[in-house]
Amino acid sequence: MSAVVLEVRGVGKCYATYRSMFGRLLSWLGFAALTKGDYWAVKDISFALRSGEALALIGANGAGKSTLLKLVTGTVRPSTGTIAMTARISSILELGLGFNPEFTGRQNVHFAAGLMGYSGRQIEELMPSIADFSELGVFFDQPLRIYSSGMQARLAFAVATATRPDVLIVDEVLSVGDSYFQHKSFDRIRQFKAQGTALLFVTHNMADVRALCDRVILLDGGAILKDGPADEVTDYYNALVAQREHGKFDCEQRRTDDGWVQTKSGTGQAVIAELTLHDAASGDPVSMARVGQSLQLKVVVEVKDDIPHLVLGTMLRDRTGHVVWASNTWHTHQRLDDLRAGQRVVYHLAFCCRLGPGSYSISPALVSTDTHLVDNFEWIDNALVFDVVNEDLDNFIGSCWLDASYTILCGD
Repeated sequence: MSAVVLEVRGVGKCYATYRSMFGRLLSWLGFAALTKGDYWAVKDISFALRSGEALALIGANGAGKSTLLKLVTGTVRPSTGTIAMTARISSILELGLGFNPEFTGRQNVHFAAGLMGYSGRQIEELMPSIADFSELGVFFDQPLRIYSSGMQARLAFAVATATRPDVLIVDEVLSVGDSYFQHKSFDRIRQFKAQGTALLFVTHNMADVRALCDRVILLDGGAILKDGPADEVTDYYNALVAQREHGKFDCEQRRTDDGWVQTKSGTGQAVIAELTLHDAASGDPVSMARVGQSLQLKVVVEVKDDIPHLVLGTMLRDRTGHVVWASNTWHTHQRLDDLRAGQRVVYHLAFCCRLGPGSYSISPALVSTDTHLVDNFEWIDNALVFDVVNEDLDNFIGSCWLDASYTILCGD
């Protein structure tokens, strides 16, 4: 088992709230001042991080994610609990944090790397690779105040990852960069992880969480609401966001024998009574599809209460949780109106299986508009799982099959 590089035990951070700015000033001067109460940004947080492990912190704005990262990096002191570190940590918390806007990119590298503990000689040795990775070109020797947010993110990430740290902490900063640099940065993160770097990061991008993380902690109101595998916690969070719009939360989760997590949420005003996959020509049920096979998905819905609108959404994901395709009957202009309790609705979705070999899941959702945030009657993640094999076509790799052919011309 890999070694623990970071351990957080019962950590909390409390801020006093004052009745007035005068009261706050009195407290700064050492005098007793009346407070309105205490605000716990985070409370009783405990977890351990091991080398080579990737852990994401997710949650709504104000859940305590960034505060927790500041506590771990030492920029904020905890009110309760302890944080033990046995490794070298590199962090990117806030855009431009520690940079001087009047300094050039090169000068800021000297300044920031010096604060990270690098010697002058080490900084000079690393400077070419930092300049090369950031790809700032002539702007590397221009003042930071003329940088865009994406350029600042490039510089911050290049400095923080100039050498492989034992622990890398990132707080959403990469989301401001362009897509090319995001891919480049995540490639470096993946390489570091494979070499033993532990990763702790905050993001709202669930696709990145599923692709990169072994484990996810869901924070709510400064406390840990759920701690577990990435697929389980991200699906739970998705259900939580939808149901909180309606003032209640009801979610069921189970892991199937083949390892898929099935998450069900919703008000139950309309439910999935049947979900099956068939061969489009014969009508036979399909659990293993062929590349190029014509398929038909059958969805039977039972309406439990009178509802003004009904929309069926369908999402297809691969084994890693990547969304291959998704759409709904709102976008196809097939919304149903004024449904009555007791009605049954049968949907058929015909498609050609152009997927690459592998395992896939179908997640249906019954909603009233183009989003589950207005009404979530029922959402079932990974409700139906099927495999795809290539029996008849030339060998290929990837998540989809293209009807492509080579043309070769040989000259003299």
